[in-house]
Amino acid sequence: MYTLSIISLPASGLVLLNIYILSMAKTELEKDSPEIAQEKLKHFKELFPEALSEGRVDVDALRRSLGENVASNDERYSLNWAGKTDAFRALQTPTTATLAPCPEESVDFDKTGNIFIEGENLEVLKVLQKAYYGKIKMIYIDPPYNTGSDSFIYPDRFQESKEDYLKRIEEKDEDGYLLKEGLFRKNSKENGHYHSNWLSMMYPRLFLARNLLRDDGAICVSIGDEEVSNLRYLMNEIFGEENHRNSISLRRFDKNLSRQFMERGLGSLAVGFEYVLIYSKNSGYFMNPVFREASQERQVSGYWKGFWNSPERPTMRYGLLGITPVAGQWKWKEETGREAVANYKEYLEQFSKQMSLEEYWEKTGKVKKFIRRQREGEGQNKGVEHWIPPSTGILRTSNWVDIIASESLNYLKIPFDNPKNPEVIKNLVTMSCDEEDLVLDFFAGSGSTAQVVFEINRDTGSTHKFIAVQLPEKTGKESEAFLAGFKTISDLSKERIRRTIKKLKAEKVNSRLDLGFKVFKLKNSNFKIWRGDVVDTVEDLVKQMDLLNDPVKPEALEQNLLWEMMLKSGYDLNTPIEEKKIGENSFYLIAGGEMAVVLGKTDEKCLREIVKLKPQNVVCLDSIFEGNDQLKTNIALQMKDADIAFKTV
Repeated sequence: MYTLSIISLPASGLVLLNIYILSMAKTELEKDSPEIAQEKLKHFKELFPEALSEGRVDVDALRRSLGENVASNDERYSLNWAGKTDAFRALQTPTTATLAPCPEESVDFDKTGNIFIEGENLEVLKVLQKAYYGKIKMIYIDPPYNTGSDSFIYPDRFQESKEDYLKRIEEKDEDGYLLKEGLFRKNSKENGHYHSNWLSMMYPRLFLARNLLRDDGAICVSIGDEEVSNLRYLMNEIFGEENHRNSISLRRFDKNLSRQFMERGLGSLAVGFEYVLIYSKNSGYFMNPVFREASQERQVSGYWKGFWNSPERPTMRYGLLGITPVAGQWKWKEETGREAVANYKEYLEQFSKQMSLEEYWEKTGKVKKFIRRQREGEGQNKGVEHWIPPSTGILRTSNWVDIIASESLNYLKIPFDNPKNPEVIKNLVTMSCDEEDLVLDFFAGSGSTAQVVFEINRDTGSTHKFIAVQLPEKTGKESEAFLAGFKTISDLSKERIRRTIKKLKAEKVNSRLDLGFKVFKLKNSNFKIWRGDVVDTVEDLVKQMDLLNDPVKPEALEQNLLWEMMLKSGYDLNTPIEEKKIGENSFYLIAGGEMAVVLGKTDEKCLREIVKLKPQNVVCLDSIFEGNDQLKTNIALQMKDADIAFKTV
């Protein structure tokens, strides 16, 4: 069962917090203790937002974050559910998996900066932690809504070994596709842990996602009625309640559904609702307003599609999505409004820590006030003018109107049930990103987010890149997708991206536009993994000791080894790679020469050439020395003299 409980923090928790703060404090003689404590508490909140509840430290939550197994009956305000400890364990269990390149399924693999990853997203998020920590500007996901009929993966089998788990998530049929049985479990409403299972699935993924966000980044999560309240509590815990920027009510209009409701006498229930919760990583996040011309506004069966304007005063009333309510009134024309937004953003970036907004206005004379008119008291002219900065998230709920998005895939001839409307995602990306940002979607589905990034770049001249992650989940044998030849959802998603690229190329768009994507697939490590937990006999020990002789699996491909070494060294999937040849030998230079990797046959001449290039790091397979310890020692000394970090695997 899951509960939301309220209680007081025990005194011991306050003592531990004080000890933690004092232990972290630097010597700052010019400041008194309270200021030091507040500064450290601020840093604590950035590191462990999940361990704060109503401004106080939840010591048990902190201990769980640090890997301890905690069982506590203390009463406090917190979100608890059956399996929360296991969800923490799933989060903290390291992965040895890697990503293998698939150029044959890609478009312009060697030139593009867009990424598609096929694999289970929890493992993928772990693989990306080192290379992409703090690099993502915006995350959009459309996770399972937990309707009672969907299936998803949740950590409910912690009695099994890691080896058994890896076997299970790689369970494949005769064609090499993942089997749904064993990997996915249907979470029916009759399940006693119906909500708990969903929370256990979401928690580790959201936690790892927050790590990937930039300090000025944001995450947008689509959700249905079933879990919207639990998702809000969950994201408050992970991202911090103060970083909730907005909750969008998305009214999905469907004429057929409307007629059915009307026939049943349900009247106003003629449309269904979905929601988008928006959280920033930090409270200083700036949300771009999305301006819309009057000509872009269109009605859908009597409802404005999320915007408003006035035919009588088109220059004074214009669509400003995500910032103003329908009842708002802006006193400036659009050009002036855009100027004020740009100036306010400059203030946030340059002066927010040094001066107040009023001081900035006085000093620079740049920022003109956004004014919303509110009438109070009697008389038509009596009222109060209020400044509403675009980034405050003061409007906690915005109402948008959507239409069923299947039409968006018709022109691509991609069959998919209930795809997300690209226009909705387009607005979210535009509100969250600037000109050259990285967008992540780790529940990629049919690939809507990838299509959106291409189209925004086409329309605005921006150079955003995307990372899309999708499990190779089998399509139903009765589904249109299966009948159209798509055996997995990831196959369908990749094909949608290819057809979008083909369509844009036919439009002869800007030649600067990156119309490509590189495909990677989640795989087990190319290295043999030491397993001390399976050593029960002498024979087992001999097998494990064999790893010390040659840790590379016999079936490992050189390119796959290279990418694994790069990822685990912290290099992202768009890092430049250059192959260099010295006679019959070769090596790879990474990131313009920051790192050199030697995977094949080599000799002393080749290794000395690497020393001359003076990379920061050199990584070699130990097997390339073929037992020549003298050569290995000589090269290690030369690299030490050249201040090069040298490692062998």
